[in-house]
Amino acid sequence: MKPPALALALAATGALAQSMPPSIAYDSVKEPLKLPKDVYFGEVTGVAVNSRGHVFVLSRGNTTGPAYGAAAAQLLEFDRNGKFVREIGKHLYAWSFGHTVRVDAGDNVWITDKGSDMVVKFDRRGRVAMVFGRKQEASDEDTAPLKHPKPPLPAEPGRFRQVTDVTWDPAGNTYISDGYINSRVAKADRDGNWLKSWGERGAKPGEFNTPHSIAADAKGNIYVADRGNRRIQVFDGEGTFLREIRIDVPYDKGARPAIGVVPDLAKLEASGGPLTMAPGAPWALCITPGPNQVLYSSDAYPGRIYKLSLEGKVLGVLGESGKQLKQFGWIHEIACPSENVLYVAELLNWRVQKLILHP
Repeated sequence: MKPPALALALAATGALAQSMPPSIAYDSVKEPLKLPKDVYFGEVTGVAVNSRGHVFVLSRGNTTGPAYGAAAAQLLEFDRNGKFVREIGKHLYAWSFGHTVRVDAGDNVWITDKGSDMVVKFDRRGRVAMVFGRKQEASDEDTAPLKHPKPPLPAEPGRFRQVTDVTWDPAGNTYISDGYINSRVAKADRDGNWLKSWGERGAKPGEFNTPHSIAADAKGNIYVADRGNRRIQVFDGEGTFLREIRIDVPYDKGARPAIGVVPDLAKLEASGGPLTMAPGAPWALCITPGPNQVLYSSDAYPGRIYKLSLEGKVLGVLGESGKQLKQFGWIHEIACPSENVLYVAELLNWRVQKLILHP
């Protein structure tokens, strides 16, 4: 039986629990990316693919500094055959605690860094082309980890607090999900001019509890992984709420988590806290290229990937938690260059898997 709050939410949005959707058969390519000697992935937080099939990986490798508060971010490029090409942004001022990497329609590479509160655009040469946000000054006596006051302090134009992801609409406008402390989506035009932001902390339509991932469809609608509220919210490009998607699919109650104890869903619901570990809570979003676009989302428990229509119908499910190939340890980002080829970045397993789907 569903917790009352969840049942009410589903009824309010017209979302209905559905029977188990098809299980999608798939293979995982062994060692799809070849690292050079003495280079290692740390927690792999992001993966993206450009128009030439080159793969960009953001990893918390090459860590420097003290055990606590170390800088942990490194951006690596591989060709379409998985051969290492280069490191981009070595010793970049924005590197602190990497979060996601994305590639826009012009093959520019963008990163979000949760630790420095910055978003950086690299051109195809690997040079910095645009910067959003500003990190704390190293010389300031008050520089320290950000606090998490409740309610959060008001958000400021142009600044971020633990930013999470970035996407673009067909007109080239940039949308930034912000983040672990702020609870909003920011919009800038193609020249980097700040236009607006929307959202605040909460659970109502248009409110967020950790907007963790963001994607745009061919019409310019914006999909936000509202992870702590266990839902995907869809907006138009001006921030008008369109609909809510909840992934409510049966799962094996005996499924093991990738780490930690089995989530007590009744306690999670009753506590009013974030539903980060609840089944279906979206950690990562990816929308395939056209003309027939589909949406992929992942959760941490039971550790699955979901294939959905843009309207929110679950079309198929694959995967489980674990450490072997075809198992997942907290998928943090998904790249979907086509409907049946996925790259997934895993935090706990320090790797990228290339998945070939056989629906």
